[in-house]
This record gives sequence, C-alpha cells and structure tokens, in this order.
Amino acid sequence: MAFVSEIVQAEGHLVDSQILTDIFDTIIACQATYEVLEFNIGRTNDEMSKLKLKVLAENKDLLDQTLGDLMLLGCYPIEEANVILKAADMDGCLPEDFYSTTNHKTIVRHQGKWLEVDNQRMDAAVCIQDNMPTCRKLRDITRGDMVVCGKEGIRVLPEFKARDRLGFAFMSNEVSSERRVETAVKKIADIMREIKHKKGKIVVVAGPVVVHTGGGEFLCRLIREGFVSVLLGGNAIAVHDIENSLYGTSLGVDLERGLPIYEGHKNHMRAINTIRRSGGIEKAVKDGVLKSGVMFECVQHKIPFVLAGSIRDDGPLPETKMDLIEAQDQYSHHLKGADLVVCLSSMLHSIGVGNMLPAHVKTICVDINPAVVTKLSDRGSSQALGVVTDVGLFLNLLSHYLTGTAGHVPAQEQ
Repeated sequence: MAFVSEIVQAEGHLVDSQILTDIFDTIIACQATYEVLEFNIGRTNDEMSKLKLKVLAENKDLLDQTLGDLMLLGCYPIEEANVILKAADMDGCLPEDFYSTTNHKTIVRHQGKWLEVDNQRMDAAVCIQDNMPTCRKLRDITRGDMVVCGKEGIRVLPEFKARDRLGFAFMSNEVSSERRVETAVKKIADIMREIKHKKGKIVVVAGPVVVHTGGGEFLCRLIREGFVSVLLGGNAIAVHDIENSLYGTSLGVDLERGLPIYEGHKNHMRAINTIRRSGGIEKAVKDGVLKSGVMFECVQHKIPFVLAGSIRDDGPLPETKMDLIEAQDQYSHHLKGADLVVCLSSMLHSIGVGNMLPAHVKTICVDINPAVVTKLSDRGSSQALGVVTDVGLFLNLLSHYLTGTAGHVPAQEQ
C-alpha cells in the first residue's frame, strides 16, 4: 500500500512535559504511523530536546487530520509556508475552514515573516490587520476582516514543564495531605511576594464560599497588603460579603458560632436592599454605610472589581453586570497583563477565566472539590495547578505567610 507522508519537527522539554508521548499517541490514535528521523535530548535545564519525524498515512485526508492534531502539540512542517487568509463575508461569522486558537503562544508566517499573535486565548480566530495578527472573538468579527484559515504557516508553542521543580511546577493537581497543602501555600506565597516586588499583577477570582468558610477577613488582609490587583466574581461573593459586614451572617448563618439565626434567611436580601438604597457599593462605603469586608477594602484601596451576573442572582447589586457580553469584555480587560490568577472556590467563574487566559499565565485553583480543579484543566487550562482544600483554611495560611498574621476560621462545611 502506498502511503503519503510529511516530515515535521518539534522542540522543547518534550520528555519532562510528556509531550513526546502525546505526539506518538496522537499519531497512533489518528491511525497513522511514524518514523523517528532524529531525536536529540536536552542535557541541561535550559537545553531543549529536538525531534524530527516522518508521519505516514494511507491518504491525504488522514495525513492532514494527523498533522492538524500534531500542530496543537507544537509540531510543524520542515517546509515553511505563509498563512492562508480569507475575508469574512459577514459580521459575526467566519470562513468555514478558519483556524480555531488554543491558549498556547502562537506565531504565524505572513509575507515571509513569523509574527506572534497578540491577545492569545482559546476558542478565537486569528485576524491580520496592518501586519499584526490578533486573536478575535467570533462576535467581534466584521465583514472584510482577513482571517487565518487552514493550518499552513501556523506554529503553536505549548508551555513546557520546567526541569527546575522548585519553580511553579511544584504541585500536582492533587494536593491532599495537610503537610502538602502547607508546602503548596508557602510556594504560592513566595510567588505572590515576588510578583508584588516586581509590581506585577495578581488577579483573584472568588466565589461566595470564601465568605461562608470564614476566609473573607484573610482576603481583606491580602487586599490591604497589596497582594490583590483585581477582584473578579459574581453577584454572590459581594452580596454575602456585605451581608457578613452588616449582620455578621452569610446565608443567614452566624459565622462566629456556625449556627443559623432567627430569620437570617432575610439578611442577604436586606444587604442588597441597603446597598441599592445607598446607590451602590462605592457610595455605601463613602457614606459610612459599609464599613468592613472584601468589597469595602476594594473601594478603600482602589482595587478594580467586576461582578458578573447570572440567571439566579437576587437583586442584583447595582454594580453587577447583567449583560453577559459586557461582563466578559470587562473580565478580559482586567485579565490583560496578569502574572498570576488565583481562583478561589468558584467553578463557573474559574473555568470562564481560564478560557480567557493565555497558557503562560500562572494559575492557581483552590477548591475542596477535586473535580473543580480537574474540570479547569480538562477544559483546556492545562497551566492551572490545584490545591484541594478548604478555601477558608487556605486563605488563613496564605495570609499568615504573606502578612505574618493568622486567625480562627469557624468550623463550617461548604
């Protein structure tokens, strides 16, 4: 039987990152085969491994499918070609064979030059205007935009695990024992301290569980000490934080005693009503109505925050963005330039933020449920590293290592 073939190559920490295995498994899964022509393994932390192999398939369609899958693992043809550009024929729509992006760094060859794609994110198209390739969401496409199509002239550069295990690759996605949790938190504190020293950007994505577990006071300390640059979340994190500030409860439960109080179920609506009467969170802080809590600290220390609404929101608070597209755009705007993203017990917002991030942004996901950590990684955010623990205890420890203070966290289940 006659086979069609093409020679591709890849380089990086292929062994440490298990990409070499993924490459071979992908070829076999596509019912193709391969011949390793050359493989030079890196011998130092900085030296990359280099692979050259011939991919063979029974027909061109099968070969193209295999090469397309290999491209996402960083394999690229020996022969260089320019990207194929096609004009969008209507607003909000793309040519049928458009290239759909990953969150990995991508370069494209246009007019004989390799150019890095700007605003890298997954599930977008690449448009080139004035020799500048940029990721663009489907809804932002306008008629006449020149869209990258097919797979010619595209190189995906996956993030590789560094051989230096003392860096960010210190955790696996399962951190179970208390000793390992404490070790992980120490490492995260070191990273945050270094980013703050370099005047970098730390984005916190928080769910209401932060308040339920008594972690609010520790998040407040991190804000006061300058370890939070932006806060992203939903209506609920703000509502329960404000309820706790005004009434000492969260969902009607006294956080000091861990017990529900009489008619406490009304408190979250009373909190929303109070803020709406004040004209918003910032106005409530300025007028002395809101005197403590996470949202108070954000206003006091001029920390930008975005509250993205959902169909289940009560009220909502005046600042909550109920227009989904506006909320997404504001999230994307505040995530630009992030050095570290810390996701605290919010599966919906964590996955949403993960979809907006390029793979090089360090991402920590903290949740008592291991499935949340796994889901974030499975959805394509392979850079996300997980700490499986109670978020209140996590914030207590983190606050201790960053500010030298710790406190009592009420014993309360999520």
